[in-house]
Amino acid sequence: MPQKLVPVVLTLTGRNKIFRSKEAAQRHAAGRMVRPLPFAPPQRLRDDVSITREDIEGWPVYSIVPRRSAPRGRTVFVHGGGWVNEIAARHWQLAARIAAEAGTTVTVPIYPLVPRGTAEHVVRGVASLVQDSMDRDVGTRLFGDSAGGQIALSATMRLRDAGTTLARTVLLSPAADLTWSNPRIDDVQPRDPWLRRPGGEYFGELWRADLPATDPSVSPLYGDFEGMGPISIFTGTRDILNPDAHLLHDAARSAGVDVDFHEADGEVHVYALLPTARGKQDAQRIVDALRVR
Repeated sequence: MPQKLVPVVLTLTGRNKIFRSKEAAQRHAAGRMVRPLPFAPPQRLRDDVSITREDIEGWPVYSIVPRRSAPRGRTVFVHGGGWVNEIAARHWQLAARIAAEAGTTVTVPIYPLVPRGTAEHVVRGVASLVQDSMDRDVGTRLFGDSAGGQIALSATMRLRDAGTTLARTVLLSPAADLTWSNPRIDDVQPRDPWLRRPGGEYFGELWRADLPATDPSVSPLYGDFEGMGPISIFTGTRDILNPDAHLLHDAARSAGVDVDFHEADGEVHVYALLPTARGKQDAQRIVDALRVR
């Protein structure tokens, strides 16, 4: 798909309507409570991976394993969706690609969404899932997009606090700061065809529950980056989360963290899940970053 058509398609399909106002976000969250969407992987994904499911502490957890070689290490993939939307087909497609091409097991937790799911509960659960993998002597990486990027980075910080340093954390369009206070958001907003601050603020309020917006389990930008393992960040310039991605890069780099930063000019939120030329290029870079060498 040509890059210039993406904003048109997003607008015509109404992808931004749930973010346009607090009222629209409230209606969407209420609707998802009454009519939750399915989360199981597509029946036909790829022939070169196998998929199993187990339930861990009440969460469905899927594992995608390459068929053609013994898996090396594990990637825990935390999907995005504004903390309110279920995992989508494009998430599953990328998860299967990572498993097949990086030769690693990809574990996909189906975490509870707002208002049932909250930052404290889900970040703790993801960190526990990663720690269990590490305790079995399986080298483990974390990957998350959008809201999943926030969860992944917050979990990485929690693990570091417990003495566990990950080999790499990969973030696609991460939501780093749920205070939404960066003044540059207003500069980017007119060019973002997908996200809007009013809906993001409402979903963030549900997500943080009793925690302050500046708690690192909610807004990892306010956390301590000292002693963290390498981080890869992918962000598009037509994304209101892009300004905070720059602050995230600067904060991590200032703390001595090895940061790999990829900025795609003119690309939208979670662009590496989309079939543009740059999206395909950076999807490959994500696969490579999660490859165990």
